[in-house]
Amino acid sequence: MNEAPLGDMPPDEFREYGHQLIDWIADYLENTDKYPVLSKVEPGELKAQIPNSPPDRGEPMDQILKDFEETILPGITHWNHPSFFSYFSITGSGPGILGELLCSALNVNAMLWKTSPAATELEEVTLDWFRQMLGLPEEFWGIIYDTASISTLHAIAAAREAVPGLNAREEGLGAGRSRLRMYTSEHSHSSVEKAAITLGIGRNGVKKIQVDSGYRMDPNALETAIRTDLENGWLPFCVVATVGTTSTTSVDPVTEIARISKQFNLWLHVDAAYAGPAAILPEMRWVLQGCESADSIVTNPHKWLFTPIDLSAFFCRKPEILKKAFTLVPEYLKTSVDDTATNFMDYGVQLGRRFRALKLWMVIRYFGREGLADRIRQHLSWAQEFAGKIDDSPRFQRMAPTPFSTICFRAVPETMTASNPELIDRLNADLLDAVNKTGETFLSHTKLNDRFTLRLAIGNLKTRKEHLERTWELLQRELDRLEEGRD
Repeated sequence: MNEAPLGDMPPDEFREYGHQLIDWIADYLENTDKYPVLSKVEPGELKAQIPNSPPDRGEPMDQILKDFEETILPGITHWNHPSFFSYFSITGSGPGILGELLCSALNVNAMLWKTSPAATELEEVTLDWFRQMLGLPEEFWGIIYDTASISTLHAIAAAREAVPGLNAREEGLGAGRSRLRMYTSEHSHSSVEKAAITLGIGRNGVKKIQVDSGYRMDPNALETAIRTDLENGWLPFCVVATVGTTSTTSVDPVTEIARISKQFNLWLHVDAAYAGPAAILPEMRWVLQGCESADSIVTNPHKWLFTPIDLSAFFCRKPEILKKAFTLVPEYLKTSVDDTATNFMDYGVQLGRRFRALKLWMVIRYFGREGLADRIRQHLSWAQEFAGKIDDSPRFQRMAPTPFSTICFRAVPETMTASNPELIDRLNADLLDAVNKTGETFLSHTKLNDRFTLRLAIGNLKTRKEHLERTWELLQRELDRLEEGRD
């Protein structure tokens, strides 16, 4: 009796199911809006449908794919849905998905130049293309990380490495050795504090600077905080500015912040994870004004450049400091070209690295700079139209400026008095829940000046104007229903 040969899935079987899955994906991308955008499963519901133990014997692909459709798919919140307006909308575009497919098939590890020269050099070239598209100076060197959280972590690690005489790499940050202080705005991303926790700086080492009426960091408050900390024995070393804050997409005054950072010899990192790609548009180049003086900047093509998650582009003016913070080369990773080739493992905590550059390269080539700009420009235009509806309505109020494609607003119906903001907060929380439960659209929320605020972020390639019009109808319809129920 002949046993079945060991090894991988046979090529003919792979080809059969590969074609089947490509057809499924194409149908899915064409008809994503037939699914409820927000998954309706309850916590634990999916796990209860999956066996507690793995199978002893292999199972047929037909059954696996059937279970995917019947068990997994209902638990998916569809980020590729044209009415996904929550958080920051993202798109897994066609060329990007095909790039991911090739990346998985090649399955290379881009830790060293030697382990896959094409992966390293394509990353260098593609990020230089992206740098040019953003209008950043030539001296900015680029590397791909997975997310902006990790990019910011590396930026702050480089800033720590640059502190004269600190030698945190070898000695650590033991008690009494230093009181490092970094600065960011009240509206910066939580990843800034998480980086401080991870790097031994601690949350107490993060000074949050107040913002102005447009939710932008106040430069005068920043300078005052630095001077006060110096007088009190702190060691300022880093500032994190934001271009496109998470709650409101406000833009910190980077030019002024850069001047102050240079004055006190502090590392300036700019978080442009969401809004950075807008600078591809000539008329939006202003959003990165001042960033030419920064030490590092991050922007995420997986947010608003239609690249499947995850891919974060990190640019650094002083890569030698980044390398000094992280390089550690055991004998088994040394190669004969280390003096002439880039080994990306030297510039971060991870050793293994996916060939992420491939999908970004394919996205840029497929759409081109003008095609990408046109799509972002459309999103900006639609955001202004939606913001106009809010401004024109006596029942809604815009809560922040709309410089990009995210609108912050809340319901303030005439039937409710403004003197009871807590009641209006509850109404808006109920409105968000009601609209999202329809399955037709998905919005998120934040708090501005401690008031519950709805957020609608436009950024998906498949979004059309009618999806926004339908969302506006749902907001008004559900508000009507809630008001009637409160009578």
